[in-house]
Amino acid sequence: VNAMSREYVLKQILYGIKDQYDAVIIDCMPSLGMITINALAASDEVLIPVEASYLPIKGLQQLLKTIGKVRKQINPKLQVGGILFTMVDAHTNDARNNMELLRNAYGSQIHIFDNYIPFSVRMKEAVREGQSIFSYDPKSKATEAYRRVTEEVLEDAI
Repeated sequence: VNAMSREYVLKQILYGIKDQYDAVIIDCMPSLGMITINALAASDEVLIPVEASYLPIKGLQQLLKTIGKVRKQINPKLQVGGILFTMVDAHTNDARNNMELLRNAYGSQIHIFDNYIPFSVRMKEAVREGQSIFSYDPKSKATEAYRRVTEEVLEDAI
């Protein structure tokens, strides 16, 4: 993206169609490049998926700083809707400890979803096959976790 006001390209594109939808979900790679900045500039709310591991949690600090800068300089309406733990191996102390650490550090300032997405081999298989987990394995634990998270997100939105 190499244009004047390049941070607003996605927002300008969505402006013409946003009234046709109840919600627009923008899924970004875990990087802080121009595409992510565009997504933040175009969004009202951001849901942050975080793996329950040390390095992703450290990366969360940088993302929150970036969100703060975008809110201050580009999009004053931008809000953090919540943090969602993903790829959680709940059988390990490390994952449980990291989740508790993050809840203690941010839970009073940012909503942290009660539900989480567990680590799932079936999920990796679904991605490899180019299918959603809902069509690949409708009865898997990951499928049920996504249903619960979706319900929680929708409840919070109402």
